[in-house]
Amino acid sequence: MSWRAWIRSAVFFSYFIVLCVALPLCVWELHRQDASTHVEAWFVAGIFVFLTVPISLWGILQHLVNYTKPELQRRVVRILWMVPIYSIDSWLALRFPKYAIYLDSLRECYEAYVIYNFMTYLLAYLNREHDLAIEMIGKPPIKHHFPFCLFPPWKANMHFINRCKQGAMSYTVIRILTTIIAVCTELAGKYDEGNLNFKNAWSYIVVINNCSQVWALYCLVLFYKTLKKELKPIKPFGKFLCIKLVVFASFWQGVLIAILVKVGVISEKHTWVFYTIEDVANGIQNFIICIEMLLFAVAHYYVFSHTPYLDENSPAPPCCASLVSMCDVTDVRDDVVEHVRTVGSTVRGTVVRNKKTVVEESAPTVPSPTIAEESSTERTPLLLRDLSRDSDVEIHTNNL
Repeated sequence: MSWRAWIRSAVFFSYFIVLCVALPLCVWELHRQDASTHVEAWFVAGIFVFLTVPISLWGILQHLVNYTKPELQRRVVRILWMVPIYSIDSWLALRFPKYAIYLDSLRECYEAYVIYNFMTYLLAYLNREHDLAIEMIGKPPIKHHFPFCLFPPWKANMHFINRCKQGAMSYTVIRILTTIIAVCTELAGKYDEGNLNFKNAWSYIVVINNCSQVWALYCLVLFYKTLKKELKPIKPFGKFLCIKLVVFASFWQGVLIAILVKVGVISEKHTWVFYTIEDVANGIQNFIICIEMLLFAVAHYYVFSHTPYLDENSPAPPCCASLVSMCDVTDVRDDVVEHVRTVGSTVRGTVVRNKKTVVEESAPTVPSPTIAEESSTERTPLLLRDLSRDSDVEIHTNNL
């Protein structure tokens, strides 16, 4: 317990040293670059980053210090890393526009990872406190909402739970695949980020990511509404709202900026020196994210608070051990393997059913026998037995 007493002072002292080094460097960079618009934006964004990161790191540290429920807090800490990763990533992308595509791709992959971890966090709590199979008994079928209102209702059972989990997991897998495609098309000169034109890869990837993202969040909404009563003790609404706002804010403001570029509101007259329209659009997006993350850092600190995990009677492991536990991703690996197997089984089942249908349709139709034919077929064995018996009688008579 002694190290917990001085950890707060150590963190604040380290942060003070970082500020003393980073702030003069930023001022020197401003002076060296003669304060161009780009550098001014980067400097202002940097101020927000240096305010955001310590708030997030302090919240993470509080969980690691009071690591009393690893199966829950492991997911919470992964979610809390979202804000500093977004903040630092956007700041670096703002400073180095040429590498923005690679930095933004990593950020978006972590976004999908956060949605998956929030889903598994809810499941971990329910499995810890309830028997899900019993809790689902008696619940009415789950009706769908817009834009999936034409889908038939889902039965409230364990298959529904698995569907919701696979929906969140699918976004993680698709994000990784689209990120790889984005990097490859960027290297091939076909990506053209920020240009809303279906002759490039970016527009298609945006549509695919958006559809996958909407489905993942929709599965989360259905899951929350179905098990709202059981989840009430952990107050999931605020947590879900924070994650949803981060995801939707970053995505839709990027689409809005792309539309402004398309209609000419952001044009070459408004570009920074030596940068294209697309670079400016990405820069505006990253600048806004740096500002937004300060607000989300405060919100995450309170919504994902460490307070519910304070337990003086339950000794927490050392902070380093908690950090190692947080980095353990065997659960993620197992879920990815399970998801791939589930998708593979579904695809194989669909292919087999389609082949069976084709074979049945192409097979020649065999006419069904008439009643007389059926009657004749049924009498044939009896008739043969009668003839055989008559033949035996005749032979026996002749012998006599």
